[in-house]
Amino acid sequence: MTDSVLFETDGNIAVITLNRPDRRNAVNADLADALTAAIDRLETDPALDVGVLAGNGKVFCAGMDLAAFADGQQDAILNRAGGFGGLTERARTKPLIAVVHGAALAGGFELAIACDLIVAEEGARFGVPEVIRGLIAGAGGALRLAELVPQARAREILLTGRLFDTAEAWDLGLLSRRCAAGQARDAALQLAREIAANAPLAVRGTLATSKLLRDIPAGAAWAENTRLLKTCLDSQDALEGARAFLERRAPVWTGK
Repeated sequence: MTDSVLFETDGNIAVITLNRPDRRNAVNADLADALTAAIDRLETDPALDVGVLAGNGKVFCAGMDLAAFADGQQDAILNRAGGFGGLTERARTKPLIAVVHGAALAGGFELAIACDLIVAEEGARFGVPEVIRGLIAGAGGALRLAELVPQARAREILLTGRLFDTAEAWDLGLLSRRCAAGQARDAALQLAREIAANAPLAVRGTLATSKLLRDIPAGAAWAENTRLLKTCLDSQDALEGARAFLERRAPVWTGK
């Protein structure tokens, strides 16, 4: 595992930390490989029962590294076993808690809601602004947000690309716990310890059962999601959105 993702243990809890603070923990191919390996380790190590996913630096994760996207790393970041970052489409059996501070945006938000629980600090920002960059929130953002919150609210957030704060995320029911600034990691570890104190088989069985009704039609939904995402990623507008962001200018859309 590279230094782009750190892996520590606290008893039977795995603490996985995104570690590209200079890039706001944006996901490039290297980080995606390392995060995939970290989730593999959590899932396969019989001594580990719960995972915590955090980010170093000022934010949890700013999403896909657009410089890496523009440099041709698209397949390595997105089209991999387990989905974006090796997590968003990953079949998991052990509870995973996202620790959000600063911001969880675009793919970073999709990583957070791919986890089973979210603990967030006051003042954090959330959002899927993909439409602003000519993209679709195709790493589970559109699918999961519409599942987790009322559809009218989900569509308003998705179609405007606007950001929202911890208070709104709490009101929407996206968060398991909220806490004061600087306390999210400790709060998430406390939650992880409460879960990890329970019978591992019962925890995994309860987690699986809680997802049954949601997962029955998942295969068909993800297939259509992938088709729509590929169409968008192959477009001129997707590349224009990335270039405009890197060049700090307004994008010029062509609709192609």
